[in-house]
Amino acid sequence: MDLLNNLALGFQTSLSLANLGYAFLGALLGTLIGVLPGLGPIATIAMLLPSMYSLEPTSALIMLAGIFYGAQYGGSTTAILINVPGEASSVVTALDGYQMARKGRAGTALAVSALGSFFAGTIGTMVVAAFAPPLAALAFEFGAPEYCALMFLGLVGAVVLASGSLDKALAMVVLGLLLGQVNTDVITAVPRFSFDIPELMDGINFVIIAMGVFSFGEIIANLGKPPEHREVFVKNVTGLWPSKKDFKEASPAAVRGTLIGCLLGVLPGAGPILASFTSYSLEKKLAKHPEEFGKGAIQGVAAPEAANNSGAQTAFIPMLTLGIPTSAIMALMIGAMTLMGIQPGPQVISSNPSLFWGLITSMWVGNLMLVILNLPLIGIWVKLLTVPYRFLFPAIMAFCAIGVYSLSNSTFDVYCTAMFAVIGYVFHKLGFEPAPLILGFILGPMMEENLRRSLLMSRGDWTIFITRPIAAIMIAVAVVLMAAIALPIIRKKREEVFVEEE
Repeated sequence: MDLLNNLALGFQTSLSLANLGYAFLGALLGTLIGVLPGLGPIATIAMLLPSMYSLEPTSALIMLAGIFYGAQYGGSTTAILINVPGEASSVVTALDGYQMARKGRAGTALAVSALGSFFAGTIGTMVVAAFAPPLAALAFEFGAPEYCALMFLGLVGAVVLASGSLDKALAMVVLGLLLGQVNTDVITAVPRFSFDIPELMDGINFVIIAMGVFSFGEIIANLGKPPEHREVFVKNVTGLWPSKKDFKEASPAAVRGTLIGCLLGVLPGAGPILASFTSYSLEKKLAKHPEEFGKGAIQGVAAPEAANNSGAQTAFIPMLTLGIPTSAIMALMIGAMTLMGIQPGPQVISSNPSLFWGLITSMWVGNLMLVILNLPLIGIWVKLLTVPYRFLFPAIMAFCAIGVYSLSNSTFDVYCTAMFAVIGYVFHKLGFEPAPLILGFILGPMMEENLRRSLLMSRGDWTIFITRPIAAIMIAVAVVLMAAIALPIIRKKREEVFVEEE
């Protein structure tokens, strides 16, 4: 009964005319910045922080939250249509969504993405409303050793479940780990591998690598083909609405992705990103025809989209109930609350219930707005496919270059993207899958930081990873995966299943 009363208070707050307007504005802005490559929610929220002083706290947080989960919707659009992940969590969506677009099923991919995102966002919001205290307690069980073990398991999974050669997947993960080392040491604050280049002291921006390897690399590869062989888009796009068969295949994947997102989103770190990678790997493992993944499997769109959207919702749990930011965006949200005189933490629920429950219920309202916004726009987005490639690729490159330059107003970032474009083209020619590189780049620094914290906690005793049950279980699973894949029978079977594209 308390929950129903709290939700009634929340809807009373979020359905006011002013808050509805701010929710719509946040959802619209989030969709736009998700669609535009390189313009992410972090930069947008950071730019809007100074204007928060003039807004009522609840309205401001509703708008900022709308920008965050709206960007998860928008990021899938460019990932599907032009193989440019608008958001880090959309990298996995691009693997199969783009291939569906090449086969004339862009409308189906976009519809599945929007509907899966809405379902996951709705369930994720219900989880936030009903299970915030116990899920926050679960996050408390994770210390540095558990996070390190989780990252290690994620990297092993990226190698084991990658398409094609195991050796190539391992090489890509290692390259991602090495690129992640270009930054300032988190313990000693000493720059490393920056070669005295000031722009590298904060590390290489994820967007630079993603755009270079995925978008520019793909463009170069297609320009190297004769015009008649550029199967980037097809002119006769059919099936703007998923068929019964599509719903039957996508629904279980979306449900599993939603559950994974709800669990991983609450963990500090890149929750939605990790959830999308994990859900994609799980679907590939459970699929009857895993060889279809990377070639236009609808499950490869439904699962990661559901995972990153439910993860985006549950990421609010530690921020609202404990005052612990799970990501850079949540840190900005805490900064916005502090600017407005609100102390994040457990006291928010009791001291400002209208803000807490109003923000939660606004997520339902915002997700409904996003579906209403996105589904009618599918036809407009799909019309992009009719544009001749000779006109399309310069526009893609221009938008990408503008997006990269806007990251820090530096031409150095543009030059770095050009370098990764060449590298991406080489990967394409040699048959290297770029997704493990991205996962290694994202998880590597996080794993290193938690590894060093664990060893500081234990005074250099490595047994801390096997004396803590949760960490020990995850490491054991990773070891079993590595041992299993090393067996000749399983390795041969894997090579038969994951047929490498020529």
